[in-house]
Parts: sequence; structure tokens; C-alpha cells
Amino acid sequence: MSSQTTKSAISNATDEAAIRALYQQIIDGWNKGSGDAFAARFAEDADFVAFDGSYFKGRQEIAAFHQMLFDTFLKGTRLVGKVRSVRFLTPDVAVMHAVGGTVMPGPSGIEPERNSIQTLVATKRDGDWYLAAFQNSRAQYMGRPELAQELTEELRQLL
Repeated sequence: MSSQTTKSAISNATDEAAIRALYQQIIDGWNKGSGDAFAARFAEDADFVAFDGSYFKGRQEIAAFHQMLFDTFLKGTRLVGKVRSVRFLTPDVAVMHAVGGTVMPGPSGIEPERNSIQTLVATKRDGDWYLAAFQNSRAQYMGRPELAQELTEELRQLL
């Protein structure tokens, strides 16, 4: 392996770890109930599509919307999730796929109807990675209930 190939592999591994950390940071922000912490790693001009199709433009809108949710409908909830893959489109742009589930307060645990599949786009600007886009879709698996159950079990392992 050439020196350049080795440097590239190390850079890729470092960048992939940074991109994966972005996902953990949004989970941590959610679990703090902080819209600002949730949105902190989104680019100023990020695009965000929520599970219900709501669209938000920019870190400020993402933070404000989530703070409203954390103060009302999602008060006391926890988010669990994991990154399934990261794929570099260019050295400064990557697509990440993840799965997540919202744990409501109380003994309910993971509820299959709250599980999601997410697509995130990360971009590197001035040496730092940010989330440029986020698409959240409920994992309904129409006609395939076994897949919904498999995802629920996968997310239960994170509790």
C-alpha cells in the first residue's frame, strides 16, 4: 500500500468517525430536550424533512421546531438510534443512513409505529463536518410486518 493510499484511508476513517459522531450528537441533544443542542451540528442552511413531511430550512428553524416538540408532544422522550452506513460521494460530502426510535415516557419502550429510517447528508466546511440535509421517514414496511419487528428488536438492543 502506498503512503498516499495509507493517508487517504486514515483520513476516510477519521472523517467517517466524525460523521457518525454527528448522529450521536443529535441523539444527545434530543435526549437533553434541547432544540439548540439537537440542531447544533446542522449547517446554517440545512434542509430538514420530518417524519410527517414538515420541511424546515436552517438550523434556527430546526431548533425552534424541535424545542416546541420537546416542550409539548415529545416532553420526556428519548431517542435511540444507530448509523447503518456512511458512503462518501466526494471527500467533503457523505450520505449516512440510520435507524431510530422514539421512546415515550413510561414503561412502553420501543413502539414499532415510532421507528424511522433516516437519510442524512454531511458536508465538510472549513475542516468541520455538518449535517446539510436530513430526511426522516417512518418505517411502516407495508405488507411486511416481520421487517417492522426486526427493526424494533434491533432498536431495543440500544435501550
